[in-house]
Amino acid sequence: MYYGGMMGYYMDPTWIFVIIGALLSMAASARVTSTFNKYSKVRSMSGMTGAEAAKRLLNSQGIYDVQVRPVSGRLSDHYDPRSKTVNLSDSVYDSTSVAAIGVAAHECGHAMQDNTGYVPLRLRGAIVPAANIGSYAALPIILLGFFISGAGSPLVNIGLILFSLAVLFQLVTLPVEFNASRRAVVLLGQVGILGDEELSHTRKVLGAAALTYVAALAATVLQLLRLVILFGGRRDND
Repeated sequence: MYYGGMMGYYMDPTWIFVIIGALLSMAASARVTSTFNKYSKVRSMSGMTGAEAAKRLLNSQGIYDVQVRPVSGRLSDHYDPRSKTVNLSDSVYDSTSVAAIGVAAHECGHAMQDNTGYVPLRLRGAIVPAANIGSYAALPIILLGFFISGAGSPLVNIGLILFSLAVLFQLVTLPVEFNASRRAVVLLGQVGILGDEELSHTRKVLGAAALTYVAALAATVLQLLRLVILFGGRRDND
């Protein structure tokens, strides 16, 4: 394959991996948005807001050192283990919908993981710095190694290893997210915040959200595969 000119670059067939990854991510994002919008119109019978439900769930597990805070943005909800805060977006914090309560409970699931020392969460936290470095530095290092010594050079291999850390991060993220959702659904039923039919709606919301993490892993793996095909072969001077 020709890589020396712009025409060869743009005709590179491995771009199909990038396209597939992008399509998967867009489809997952559209799915979670549509599912959340659908069930955000279904008011919970308890009438509790996302914030109230989060506080109830945390207290039910004896967690009193985690604060529930509002944050700007849509579906920007997250748990921050450094500040011990469950951060809920505008569409979740004050909403009484089953979708909002489900998302709030999911973030509380992360707080529970943190409280019990859930191993995958600890592992993901330990990987974050290296994964961030790998995501930003991998491609420049790969390109530098390729232009200096060609495919398969030591720098290229280092870059591929760094990018693999991003794949590892996405892989470890899956059990963390799925476990948080499972905890959320079980506890919402145990505490009595949602009824059986409402829990069914919540499962659909959290299931759609889980697909975004699966899509992110698939897209990252495809990108790594593309880099290996393009730059991970034998050295040109071998």
